[in-house]
Amino acid sequence: MKNIDAHPVRILGLDPGLRRLGWGLVDVDGARLSWVAHGVIEPDQDGELAARLLYLFESLSQVIAQYRPHESAIEETFVNMNPSSTLKLGHARAAAMLAPARAGLPVAEYAALDIKKSVVGAGRADKDQVLFMVKRLLPLAGKAEGGLKSDAADALACAITHAHKRKAAALLARSTRQPRSSSEAVAQAKSGAA
Repeated sequence: MKNIDAHPVRILGLDPGLRRLGWGLVDVDGARLSWVAHGVIEPDQDGELAARLLYLFESLSQVIAQYRPHESAIEETFVNMNPSSTLKLGHARAAAMLAPARAGLPVAEYAALDIKKSVVGAGRADKDQVLFMVKRLLPLAGKAEGGLKSDAADALACAITHAHKRKAAALLARSTRQPRSSSEAVAQAKSGAA
């Protein structure tokens, strides 16, 4: 398959949480995905909420400065039965979204169901299945120092999902693009793209 981008694109995936924020970086070069790095940011659980959020933001900003991604993707908030937990997760998600936005990166959002479907093939997959498939798709991630924890695996899965969506959108745009001139129309017809 021909490369849809002129250059490789680095995607930062994020799995937000107030206790643990997973992050993962993937390089996309055409149809090829390559693991770059991953980790988990864990603020002091005894700290004040504002201090924990600041720690998440500053730590993620350091990751962005070090690895220089081009785009980012974040898992959408799952609304559960406990409104307080959902609100706290929303705070962590906001801190996680601000870091790439402040760095000028686009921030795509994906539902957990879509991420699981994209990586595992089933929207109801559990964390172990996601971890298994991320290791299959990005073998070096599983061999990294410290291993691969589920929060980082979920973040890498989010980055993989974004890579899949980018590729699908680019292919769709290319297949539906109308020629700008008659010579371009002839060239498109000869290549079978029209």
